[in-house]
Amino acid sequence: MEHKTIGTLFLCATPIGNLEDITLRVLRALKEVDCIAAEDTRHTRKLLSHFDIHTPLISYHSHSSEGKEEHLINRLKKGENVALVSDAGMPGISDPGAELVKLALKNEIAVVPLPGPSAGIAALVASGLPTHKFVFEGFLSNQRKTRRKQLQVLKSEQRTMIFYESPHRLKDTLKDMLQEFGDRHGVVARELTKVHEEFRRGVLSELLVHYDNNHPRGEICLIVEGLTKEDLSQEVEDQWSDTSIAEHLEALIQQGYSKKEAIKQVAQLRGLPKREVYAVAHGGL
Repeated sequence: MEHKTIGTLFLCATPIGNLEDITLRVLRALKEVDCIAAEDTRHTRKLLSHFDIHTPLISYHSHSSEGKEEHLINRLKKGENVALVSDAGMPGISDPGAELVKLALKNEIAVVPLPGPSAGIAALVASGLPTHKFVFEGFLSNQRKTRRKQLQVLKSEQRTMIFYESPHRLKDTLKDMLQEFGDRHGVVARELTKVHEEFRRGVLSELLVHYDNNHPRGEICLIVEGLTKEDLSQEVEDQWSDTSIAEHLEALIQQGYSKKEAIKQVAQLRGLPKREVYAVAHGGL
């Protein structure tokens, strides 16, 4: 890589388990950059040793000071190229890489992603749950009260949800999800791309029973089904069962909906023909 007036920050995806998943492009970048900013230098040094790469390493993790970020930015400004890596997968996902990217862009430094393995996406595509719409939630809080509040917010999420979880918290998280979400389908993807890779599929109650009897180990991705249309209809039916169409419309209008928008919403939520709701709106409002 030739030096420019200002260097480039390369975001390099590293293996999440199997070392053969690293790309040729990432290997070339790791060899040619001036330094590699690593979440855990000891972990990354093993990766570099395996591929006979001798590029200098610098530690950069969640507890790094702002001075470390400034140091990297200054090196980039001087024309050096820097590769950013996490312990596994794409840097910037559930690690401090995103902050360095923001700072680099603020200083008009080019940021180039070098795609590769991602545990969340790997788990999603093999889960058997819908993949056309999904949301990445990462790690939930390790405080139960806060975690329950987070799950309450996600209760009405209709997209498939991707979570990261530690083995010692998995059972508690499954219990809280069962309580807040009901018995939805879920998948525990464990030790992805490694020798003991495992996909455990079932409803949340089945997963909870399994891991009550089999303590999980290793890195875990938890994929959970979003709220289905059937469940949404039942939820709406329960919520508005004692409310007339006119009262439902009035409630939405008071929330700031126009009459036209309220009619559309009520028709969709109640599964009614729009003309029926329109007739009530113009006859009773």
